[in-house]
Amino acid sequence: MSEHATETRGFQAEVSRLLRLMIHSMYSHREIFLRELISNASDACDRLRFAALADPALAGDGQPCEIRVDFDSKGRTLTVTDTGIGMTREEAGEHLGTIAKSGSAEFFAHLTGDEQKDSQLIGQFGVGFYSVFIVAERVEVRSRRAGSEPAAGVCWSSNGDGEFTLETITREAPGTAVTLHLKENAAEFADPFRLRSLIRRYSDHIGFPVLLRPDGGKGEYDRVNQAQALWTRPRQEIGEDDYRQFYRHVSHDDAEPLAWSHNQVEGRREYTTLLYLPPAAPFDLYNRESPRGLKLYVRRVFILDDAEQFLPLYLRFVKGVVDSADLPLNVSRELLQQDDEVQAIKGAITRRVLEMLARLAADEPEKYRTFWREFGNVLKEGMIEDPGNRERILPLLRFASTAGDDPPHSLADYVARMPGGQKQVYYLLSDNAVAARQSPQLEGLRARGVEVMLLSDHIDPWLVAHLDEIDGRPLRDIASGELELADLPPLTAATAPDDAMAGLYARVAARLPERVAGVRASTRLAESAACLVRDATDPGPQLRRLLEAAGQKMPESRPWLELNPAHPLVTRLNLLPDGPAFDSLAALLADQAQIAEGGAPPDPAGFIRRLNDWLLGNY
Repeated sequence: MSEHATETRGFQAEVSRLLRLMIHSMYSHREIFLRELISNASDACDRLRFAALADPALAGDGQPCEIRVDFDSKGRTLTVTDTGIGMTREEAGEHLGTIAKSGSAEFFAHLTGDEQKDSQLIGQFGVGFYSVFIVAERVEVRSRRAGSEPAAGVCWSSNGDGEFTLETITREAPGTAVTLHLKENAAEFADPFRLRSLIRRYSDHIGFPVLLRPDGGKGEYDRVNQAQALWTRPRQEIGEDDYRQFYRHVSHDDAEPLAWSHNQVEGRREYTTLLYLPPAAPFDLYNRESPRGLKLYVRRVFILDDAEQFLPLYLRFVKGVVDSADLPLNVSRELLQQDDEVQAIKGAITRRVLEMLARLAADEPEKYRTFWREFGNVLKEGMIEDPGNRERILPLLRFASTAGDDPPHSLADYVARMPGGQKQVYYLLSDNAVAARQSPQLEGLRARGVEVMLLSDHIDPWLVAHLDEIDGRPLRDIASGELELADLPPLTAATAPDDAMAGLYARVAARLPERVAGVRASTRLAESAACLVRDATDPGPQLRRLLEAAGQKMPESRPWLELNPAHPLVTRLNLLPDGPAFDSLAALLADQAQIAEGGAPPDPAGFIRRLNDWLLGNY
């Protein structure tokens, strides 16, 4: 194939599906395409400046880094041109023919059918460029990689019908020009007043000049934006709308952030941070290998897009920028990991985020509930991974409890409600919130008016393993070991253990040697007949499954069976002589206890047979 040959290719299958969505469905926020084009152009200029640090020849032609917007009202065209890094033919085919690595399947999984909500996903999944097909019937991209010959330019074009064309062209200047042939119903985007308004709304903070010819193809360019990085401006000059617009730029999210923090540090270290709390979790929040981190600038020169070295992993949801005056311009990811200066900045930024969360929890509890619903499980990781900030994280934790689910409760709330005489903080681990709230393990404490925290998240077994006590009060798992409740109000005499049943427990244990470690009277139960209690040294079913999934072999463990001596079924069991009826009812009570904990009987068919026998009066 000659270097000037034209080649037609098909889009990645997901791109074709996406283009149909863009062309036929999304009309509520059509103007976002301009935000995405200018943002991409700004990134291209940033990357050229960064690349030129290592190879000054890339900036040898002396072109200023800028973004130009041209339009033709009569011809219904709009062109966004940048003097950035540009693309080779191969890069154009790869970057404009496939959805970025952030994941096509996840993008479509998040579509709701709500045009406004769906449009907010654009940009978050590497699909920002394709938003041009919301307003364009045909798109041409002309580009040339900085440092290459003029004859190495490329023209990419498509009308969004499932194919695109690549052609090698001659382009005098490096950079990229994206030309949109607008649809009839999108002629408003070839109007100077409309374009100026959109640029000021979405791109005023862009750190490069955004230029617009007021009359289209003639006259001088006017600068539309302030072309000053927002975080470098004095805070008193920045309005809340400015901060919100910058969040949209840095996160590609049309929703409003929950909170932000803008700080400039001077003295031994000089750096500026602008940090945001997003309102919703990204699809890959729990993929700890996904790209994350802050945008890193050194003296307002863009260095890295996802500098994860400035935040601990449990704060990976935070968006924003850090601009350092002390780091070298040629810093790399490897150097960042070893730099003591970076570690000091990381510690300060971590404390700043935790302070922002504390203010949000105190001043705007509704917003904090939103934050906790989206990111609470990730914040819990900090109790395990960051012991140095344990005292800052602990007041931010929230839990469901028997006092009610809405709102989730802080540990301070729990301690404040503890009745006199309670010396321990009680909790119950479960696979889900419904099973936790219905567990028979709660009955004795609920009857005594004692609150129990209900922990049903996957990380909770790890969390409580790192929480020995709260305000000097030890934590106590109510489903583990014997539960001593002598310091709490007693139940009525009718629920107290009966010495006449002392022999019953040994009889039941002898019938169930393969299923239970032993049988004893229960202080936990008030209404149910039986429950299963694991040994105090057993890690619990949730943690056991996690460790086994990680390849760790766990020792066999059998639970204790606790019986409620005041329950009629247990009373009847005690009156039965040894024989088939006693064996059947003993096994049935163990099966019930297993089901009540969300498990299944070891012999489902045997359970059904035993249950039917008792229902039919066979005993």
